[in-house]
Amino acid sequence: MTRLLQVIFVLIVLVIGAAIILPFVIPASMYRERVQLAASEALHRDITLGGELHLSLLPRIEIRASTVSIANAEGFGDAPLAEMGEMRVAVKLQPLLSRRIEIAEFVLIDPTIRLQQRGTRNNWTLTDAAAPPPAPASSDGFRRPGALPLEASFGDVRIENGYISYSDGTDSHDISGLNLVTSMPSLDGPIQLDGSLNADGQRITFSTRVASLRDFFEGRQTGLLVDLSGNLITAHFDGNFLESSDLSMDGAFSTVIPSIRNLATFAGVEMPAGDSLRRFSASGRIAGDPRHIALTANSIQLDDVSGSGNVTVNLDAARPALSGALTLATVDVTPFLPDAPAEAPANTADLQPWSEAPIDFAGLGLVDADLRLTVGLLKFREIEVSDASLRLQLTNRRMEANLTQISLYEGSGSASLVVNARSATPSYSLRADLSGLDAQPFLDAVAGFDRLSGTGAVDFAFSTSGQSQAAIMRSLAGNGEFSFANGAITGINIAQTIRNVSSFVSGNGNASSSDSETPAATGDNAQTDFSALTGTFSASAGRLTNQDLLLLSPLLRVTGAGWANLPDQTLDYRLQPRAVASIQGQGGDRDLQGITVPVRIRGTFNDVSVGVDTEAVGQALLTGAISNALGGSSGQATTPEEAVRNTLLNALGVDTGSSTDSDAPATDEDPAQQLLRGLFNRGRQTQDPEPDDGADDGNGGR
Repeated sequence: MTRLLQVIFVLIVLVIGAAIILPFVIPASMYRERVQLAASEALHRDITLGGELHLSLLPRIEIRASTVSIANAEGFGDAPLAEMGEMRVAVKLQPLLSRRIEIAEFVLIDPTIRLQQRGTRNNWTLTDAAAPPPAPASSDGFRRPGALPLEASFGDVRIENGYISYSDGTDSHDISGLNLVTSMPSLDGPIQLDGSLNADGQRITFSTRVASLRDFFEGRQTGLLVDLSGNLITAHFDGNFLESSDLSMDGAFSTVIPSIRNLATFAGVEMPAGDSLRRFSASGRIAGDPRHIALTANSIQLDDVSGSGNVTVNLDAARPALSGALTLATVDVTPFLPDAPAEAPANTADLQPWSEAPIDFAGLGLVDADLRLTVGLLKFREIEVSDASLRLQLTNRRMEANLTQISLYEGSGSASLVVNARSATPSYSLRADLSGLDAQPFLDAVAGFDRLSGTGAVDFAFSTSGQSQAAIMRSLAGNGEFSFANGAITGINIAQTIRNVSSFVSGNGNASSSDSETPAATGDNAQTDFSALTGTFSASAGRLTNQDLLLLSPLLRVTGAGWANLPDQTLDYRLQPRAVASIQGQGGDRDLQGITVPVRIRGTFNDVSVGVDTEAVGQALLTGAISNALGGSSGQATTPEEAVRNTLLNALGVDTGSSTDSDAPATDEDPAQQLLRGLFNRGRQTQDPEPDDGADDGNGGR
């Protein structure tokens, strides 16, 4: 027995001695080819050990090689798939006898890996070309019981100064300065991964801790801690991989993206032009897997928009799909609207035209969305809406926004907007039903018109299409109606205008004969009060038309009709005010009941003239006078029409029986001749009015 033990001891000593001595005695050339062949067969690629090679068997199996390269796949060029300046691999020998793998050292120095994609083929799939294609991956996932039926540990496992490039023939990306350190005492203990890299020039550092590699691979719940920092993004996650067959997880998170645009550029996503979509931050809980993420955020902030809510992101589609509900304090959507720069006019005093520049709707194609928003204050350019309930649906470049409940300018209502950019020519529709509005601030915000006050209601539906502001205006069509009560029109006093015209007709006016229109009572201090103002309107090819304006007040009834041409930014509108009661003025008591004094509003949007339509006044008075003269009359004139009639009859030698004011100044010219000469002179002065577009405005022409 003693002799047997001595033999066994001698054999062990000889084996150990051989393992130590042979690597030094046997030339490297004798086992270099063996190592290269074995590695090539394992990876199905040619492996070249071009530099020094060192092999030792005790006290651990260790290989050190320099200038190592792995050949590329056929059709992907002559450059190696991977090469490295030095590779060191060491495995402890004794644990192998107990089916345990203890990697004492795995170090790659200056590795370079070149990844390429060509259609459905890539160069990193290490398979035997002659072997049948691998079976499709199991839908059950890779995390399953019994996935790691062994024991293992990592000692010094690291990568120093690595470089990885990727190209698909169109886009290319690179990672440089990759440094990675891994520590794992056992499969049942925590594994720590720390590193840093430069991705397309952006510095990123990361740290990851997994509670147990065995629990992770065998599908059990496993703790996970991740920290990521850099110029593009800062993120923190503290949670668990859930018990599942895939990468389902749940935990608390926080993230900050200093510049969404920089991150999109890094990811190869084209962003629409503008200053919006800058900074994003959020914190809360996140659950899901890499393709489906459910986010419950206690705090969300995008640029100046902040709030909270829940969002589900589905990445398993052609575009990321978002759904959920958000509560936001204040949202100003103006910075997020497509920005079409206006073309500057030659003279800054000229009317600024609509821009012909194409509107960029690229942002509508980034994601699909179905979001419900509750917004405390919603801003759209100059319009402000409070307590808004909004549903936003975005599907394949078609956006539909429905404001189901809004409060704005003391009123309330609903509205919807559709922008469809799926075709070469985008289309749009806008509908609104609003009531109880404070008219002045509302119209000032919507149209820059601040001369109407009162409480009003507006109902309209418009549709249009076009790639630019100008094209949108040229194709605008639709209809609507409005109703305002207990308000005023600022800029003109219609009652005073009637008094002025009455004085003019009676010969007391001082209007200059060089004026083509008798000046109306206009100005910032002029005002016409009303109890009701109603009407309907329609639009076709960008031309808004109204034929049934009606203004009611205790003294006046005003009708109106006309048009506004949005593409040309011109308008022509006529008001027909009629006095229905006595109007007190500086000229004393004057009964003007039944008198109609047309007021014409015309010009460009930035240069509107308001005046009495003298031509219409002259024609009306002359027609009435001649009619009365032919019908005959006598007696005291009680109205301006009767005064004209009597004057004409007197001029014809017919005695009207009218009395003459003894205090009136003497004149050598007959009053009828004075009136007719004034009317005809003014008629001649208005024979060449400002150019019109020839369209009939419903008021008998010009």
